[in-house]
Amino acid sequence: MKIAFIGTGVMGHSMAGHLIDGGHDLVIYTRTRSKAESLLERGAVWGDTPAQASDGADIAIAIVGMPEDVEEVFLGEAGLLAAATPPSIIIDMTTSPPSLARRIAEVAAAKRVSSIDAPVSGGDVGAKNATLSIMVGGETPAVATAWPVLELMGKTIVHQGPAGAGQHTKMVNQILIAGGMLGMCEGLRYAEAAGLDGQKVIDSVGGGAAGSWSINNLGPRILNRDFEPGFFIEHFLKDLTIAFHEAEVMGLDLPALDMAKAFYERAVSEGLGRKGTQALQLLLEKTTEVEQA
Repeated sequence: MKIAFIGTGVMGHSMAGHLIDGGHDLVIYTRTRSKAESLLERGAVWGDTPAQASDGADIAIAIVGMPEDVEEVFLGEAGLLAAATPPSIIIDMTTSPPSLARRIAEVAAAKRVSSIDAPVSGGDVGAKNATLSIMVGGETPAVATAWPVLELMGKTIVHQGPAGAGQHTKMVNQILIAGGMLGMCEGLRYAEAAGLDGQKVIDSVGGGAAGSWSINNLGPRILNRDFEPGFFIEHFLKDLTIAFHEAEVMGLDLPALDMAKAFYERAVSEGLGRKGTQALQLLLEKTTEVEQA
C-alpha cells in the first residue's frame, strides 16, 4: 500500500521503519525533518504537510504528541482530511480523548473516509521490536483492511469496538500503569536503602506476582541511571489528565489515579517532563532526601 505516516518521534520512527520493511511505500511528514532522515534514506518520500503526505494514500497513520496536535494533523487546514484525495482509512495511534476520536470519525465519514483510533502501549522497546499492544476502535470493515498493517507494528491487537473504544481502553491501560510506576520506584528505593543488589531484586520479583512490564524493562534503566525517554513524563501526565476527565464524566472516584496524577504533575513542575517515566525515581529520591534532612 501507499501509506502516509505522520510523526517520527521516539516511537513513530521505529513503527514507520517496520512498514517500510513490510514492503509498503511511505510518505512521511514530521515537524522536525531531521528525525525522518534515516527513513528517507531507506526509500520513504517526504511530504511538506500532512495533507500533502496523505494525498492519494491508501492509509494515513499519525502518532504525535498532544490532543491539539492530533486535531491539527487530522482536522486542520493542512491536515490529513484536507488532502485533495484523502486516504480511504485514517488511523490515530496517539493517545488522545475518546471524544476527539469520535469527532474525527464523524468528520471523516462525511468525506467517505473510515477513521480508526488505535493507541498503543509498549514504549520505545515495543516500537523497536514490533511487539506493541494496539487497542483498536472503529468500524469492522476498515479495521479488517488495516489489520495487516497494524500487525507489522504490534503483537497484541484487539478490536475493542466503535470509534473511541480504543482510546477508552488505553485509559484503562494508563490507570493500571500509573500507580504501578509509583510502586516500582518506591520498591527500588526501598531495596537501595536496605542495601540489596537491585538487579537481583528485579530478578526475583520480576517473575512473581509483582512482575510487570515496568519493573522488567524500566527497573534496569533506573539502576543504570538511564532516565532518557521511552515515553515522556509530560505525555503520560497528558494521558492521566484525559483519564481523570473521562472518569469524572462517568461519575467515577478513582483515588489511586488522583494520587498518581498529582505525582506526575509534581514531576513536570520539577522540570522532568521530557524525561522518561522511570525518572519519577529522581523525584522520589529528592523527596526522601528532603524528608531525611
